[in-house]
Amino acid sequence: MNLSTSRRTAAAAVLALAGLLAATAPSASAAPRAALAAPDIPIANVKAHLNQLQSIATANGGNRAHGRPGYKASIDYVKAKLDAAGFTTSVQQFTSSGATGYNLIADWPGGDANQVLMAGAHLDSVTSGAGINDNGTGSAAVLETALAVSRAQLKPTKHLRFGWWGAEELGLVGSKYYVNQLPSTERTKFSGYLNFDMIGSPNPGYFVYDDDPAIEKTFKDFYTGLGVPTEIETEGDGRSDHASFKNVGIPVGGLFTGASRTKSSAQAQKWGGTAGQAFDRCYHSSCDTTANINDTALDRNSDAIAHAIWTLGTEPTTPPGESTENTTDVAIPDNGAAVTSPVTIAGRTGNAPTALKVGVDVKHTWRGDVVLDLVAPDGTAYRLKDSSSNDSADNVITTYTVNASSEPANGIWKLRAQDVAAQDTGYIDSWKLTF
Repeated sequence: MNLSTSRRTAAAAVLALAGLLAATAPSASAAPRAALAAPDIPIANVKAHLNQLQSIATANGGNRAHGRPGYKASIDYVKAKLDAAGFTTSVQQFTSSGATGYNLIADWPGGDANQVLMAGAHLDSVTSGAGINDNGTGSAAVLETALAVSRAQLKPTKHLRFGWWGAEELGLVGSKYYVNQLPSTERTKFSGYLNFDMIGSPNPGYFVYDDDPAIEKTFKDFYTGLGVPTEIETEGDGRSDHASFKNVGIPVGGLFTGASRTKSSAQAQKWGGTAGQAFDRCYHSSCDTTANINDTALDRNSDAIAHAIWTLGTEPTTPPGESTENTTDVAIPDNGAAVTSPVTIAGRTGNAPTALKVGVDVKHTWRGDVVLDLVAPDGTAYRLKDSSSNDSADNVITTYTVNASSEPANGIWKLRAQDVAAQDTGYIDSWKLTF
């Protein structure tokens, strides 16, 4: 994980049956069906990948950093596994700091090409160490989940894609390059991007990204099933590869077990471990080796990744719907009165849907200051986003889902935005309703 690029920046039950269901699932063209149960991801397999990454680092100057031979060897290792498992892989080259970098993309055959679900992790380390927790853990767990898709011969409703990013530690370079190369028509096909950066910290917490409600709920439901409490992830907010996707309007989510921040007494009571000590004392250090892993956290998070891929990737798909958008900029006064931007809906029958999509693009230098509401034609307000003094990242670019079934569809709907704290500014760039 790169933490220097910006200031603001039960579940394992009935496993044999789950594997059988996955192997015999109907094709994506079949009638809609309930999401399939995910298989268990063997922790031994994930750790075997980590051992390989450690060996690669040891044989190549002690690291797997961008521009170093250990990174290219890491890409080659992951690619060989995926090629043998039946994925279509491609290696994307870019240049950063005068050196060639690589992204690895792997597509699983089938699924709706207009609804892409992607999971990814950065594969590079810093130059000072092997980068086993940061981010061998995310890379290995995503790899093993992809291999589990192959073992099950999963037939998802959505198209599954996996990615391993280069030069994250230099400022999210690889993932930014990938997203910037995507035509806008391809970006709109993403139903979500799931990011996994540092998921086996030795003094772990259980943190869930809160950027997209549906993805967040998927991970929280998994941990509720285990009886493990979670917290909202803030330490790495906007500072790992999910930010590259979020900044172009792709829904994102993910998991994290903590980096250099200190575990509180309350967190130690909740999760175990040592209060007053960093979640990862070896963060960006030479001691980030295979000895720097908490097996329980890595096992749980690996299973959570599979749960998300199976749940989100095999759920019934729906047509994209009809959208009405307002692209006129509206300035949001600093610590001032609320402003609105209207969208007029006409020619529809009946009420709004139970899953009205509200796509929001608000540019703001401290999004924690911003409160957002959807205001129905009769004046009823639906809260989309509250303020949060801890949410220091830029911009609000996401899609909210509102149950507006009690409201007539036709009329003037408004996005209402208010800045409730001083010093930072922004504006409504655009927003849209999708029925």
